[in-house]
Amino acid sequence: MLDLPNNKKIILFDGVCNFCNSSVQYVIKYDKNDIFRFVALQSELGQKIIKHIGISEKHIDSIILYEPGIAYYYKSTAVLLIAKNLNGILTFGTLLKIIPSGLRDILYDYIATNRYKWYGKQESCMIPSEELKAKFLA
Repeated sequence: MLDLPNNKKIILFDGVCNFCNSSVQYVIKYDKNDIFRFVALQSELGQKIIKHIGISEKHIDSIILYEPGIAYYYKSTAVLLIAKNLNGILTFGTLLKIIPSGLRDILYDYIATNRYKWYGKQESCMIPSEELKAKFLA
């Protein structure tokens, strides 16, 4: 059994993707109610969570939103549910939920497929600063 905070939503993200790391920084900035915790998909804990929830490797392209004991979401649905919980301009993005997930995921997949080409990637996962360490699960 995994020892995860039950009262937090966990965002699993591509730890080497520059776009993903920038997105995590954005979420941290606008997560005024301290809802989220973060785990790199490539980390040992990230791999344990993926195995625990039984998600298929084909769905692991850049983001998973996991609510321990409740559900998990990926692709555009994860993005919209994260945005819904933030304070800031992206909360208006939840209006995109009226578009069927299949259509939203086509755009999501296009961005996910090209993210390294457009934004680059790091050699290793991001290491959070001291003040942000509490936001990341080890």
